[in-house]
Amino acid sequence: MFIGSRLLLASAFLILFSACNSLVEESSLDATSSTVEGLEVRPFAGAPSGPMQVQNGPGGITVMNRNLYIGTDVSIVLTADSPAQVPGLAAEAFQTLLSTNYPERAEALADEIAETMPHVVGIQEASLIRIQSPSDAIIGGSDPAVDVVFDYLEILLAALDARGLDYRVAGAVENVDIEIPMVAGIDPLTFSDIRVTDFDVILARGDVETSNVVESNFQAELPLLSLGISLPRGYVAVDATISDRTYRIVNTHLEPFHPEVQRAQAQELLGVLDSETHPIVLLGDFNSPAPAGDTYQLLLSDGYVDVWTRNVRPKGGAGDTCCQAADLRNAASMLNRRIDLILFKSGNDKHGHDGLGAVFAEVVGEETGDRTPSGLWPSDHAGVVATLRIPAASFESDHPHAAATQVERNDIVRALYRR
Repeated sequence: MFIGSRLLLASAFLILFSACNSLVEESSLDATSSTVEGLEVRPFAGAPSGPMQVQNGPGGITVMNRNLYIGTDVSIVLTADSPAQVPGLAAEAFQTLLSTNYPERAEALADEIAETMPHVVGIQEASLIRIQSPSDAIIGGSDPAVDVVFDYLEILLAALDARGLDYRVAGAVENVDIEIPMVAGIDPLTFSDIRVTDFDVILARGDVETSNVVESNFQAELPLLSLGISLPRGYVAVDATISDRTYRIVNTHLEPFHPEVQRAQAQELLGVLDSETHPIVLLGDFNSPAPAGDTYQLLLSDGYVDVWTRNVRPKGGAGDTCCQAADLRNAASMLNRRIDLILFKSGNDKHGHDGLGAVFAEVVGEETGDRTPSGLWPSDHAGVVATLRIPAASFESDHPHAAATQVERNDIVRALYRR
């Protein structure tokens, strides 16, 4: 949360402290039942001993789109009727976050990357969780929480490093940064401040050259009138060069709670990308289901191709990516819609085609065998991995040697099919 918004919330909590006290005393919530120190983190037993190399082939790019999931249903807090309800709801949400054990889930997420070796990974909900005890917001203070509980990105990068994988942060945009008081104890009644900072991130493999980084928030934001704040979202974009061919890689996470705000964010992004000359690979959690979602249709109307619709992989299925239960412990998968997308648009359409060749795509993290040792799904979303074959014509302005020969093209198809 921006500091000005934090001051506004702090004043509201101070005014309504008595109401909060009454609310929590009547609750059966035991906010001290779990602690960060007591969280058991076990290695993922199914982890491979080393990376499983994937042959991408010349002229191809492999990308992954992955929502990490903060680990709790934040909507119960964001849609609170008044600030007086927030500390109890925040404590409930925090307990769920602890129980969904991100460090354990990160092991499974790192395995997905190790098994597919994408050139780039678009990550949503890379959360930074910080805490302050005792709370100062509840008494009108404004000091930000700084003690880190979980840094989702650093935990994932450490898991990748442990597997001998070379990935780095190519770009990251900070979205919402919100800090609120939560109930820490019932008798006596005590409070802590919990702070959540959300990032969208692009990871690049070590052999991928990146440049021209843009990290920006949308002008369209979701207002939360009951809390007196708005929720910023944004996008991150980088140029990624692979074998002398440069792509514009973009990652975003559009607003899920308000269709009009979501559409406005998509329109703003399309406007920003309209002048791009490199082939665009647009990754994200768009919160607009294919094929009928309004925002989904808007993206296609601007010339983007949904790569899943070009998938030539046998038994690719429907490609559903959303969503498992909030506690991630549902026995059978609940995925029933496709909102996590990989979209493509050629930067050179003078030849009268969309510039996209063969696509080999798969959903990851959606099978029961993908769950962690304690039975957690890796995320409430499944991930999507796709290898895209981009014809040489799309790169004519990139490099004088970018055109592929017919022999090279045949080698590409054979290499990709071996996956």
